[in-house]
Amino acid sequence: MNLNLNNKNALVCGSTQGIGKATAMALAEEGVNVTLVARSREKLKAVLAELPQHRNHDYIVADFSNPRDLQEQVVKIIDKNKGYHILVNNTGGPSSGDILHASLDAFENAFTMHVKCNHILAQATIPFMKEEGFGRIINVISTSVKEPIPGLGVSNTIRGAVGNWSKTLSIEVAEFGITVNNVLPGFTDTERLDEIITIKATIEDKTVEEMTEIMKNYTPAKRFAQPEETANAIVFLASEAASYINGINVPVDGGRTKSL
Repeated sequence: MNLNLNNKNALVCGSTQGIGKATAMALAEEGVNVTLVARSREKLKAVLAELPQHRNHDYIVADFSNPRDLQEQVVKIIDKNKGYHILVNNTGGPSSGDILHASLDAFENAFTMHVKCNHILAQATIPFMKEEGFGRIINVISTSVKEPIPGLGVSNTIRGAVGNWSKTLSIEVAEFGITVNNVLPGFTDTERLDEIITIKATIEDKTVEEMTEIMKNYTPAKRFAQPEETANAIVFLASEAASYINGINVPVDGGRTKSL
């Protein structure tokens, strides 16, 4: 299948590790000019060096806890690079814990990093997408928008907010050739999953190895996903081949989510 992504421009958040990095690599392999976004300049430089060097790749150093700074950095690079056809919103999840004991700050911080920053990036990139008659916004969130995950109270709440923000936006921009979709990773072999396994093992008085096997068995596939498997779904949604797919949630979870 020809995805027709050659020479498109993409802004990929959280792109120094895990799903974000895998997505940046996969888009670059399809001929996309990728701008990486993350907090660590050194990590960004390291990933940039791994991307195909015959493309116009770049990076932004930004902290999603400071949305005003993020906005300034994105405006600067859009002025430099003209604009982006593809936006991949991907940010590390909120801390684990039950919802009853979550602090107000935890909700506010997560809302800022996931909803406000997604909104800022969408507002910055959509004008160019409208001019081009082509735009793809893909939000990497969680299967918790379909089924809340125990022990992730703040995350469940904020992911749901992102899902509804995304659906609303998808309706408003569809006529301009822009689609907005969510990818819902299941248990994916990343640092985030390692953190969750460790916390669950402590709570349930099991070893990390025991909890790892238990969690693998939650999934019909009996294994964790690799970041590249989720990245493949993101790249497809970013392509011209997905032009009539809009406003949906796409679980990439090996069948773990029980709802349709």
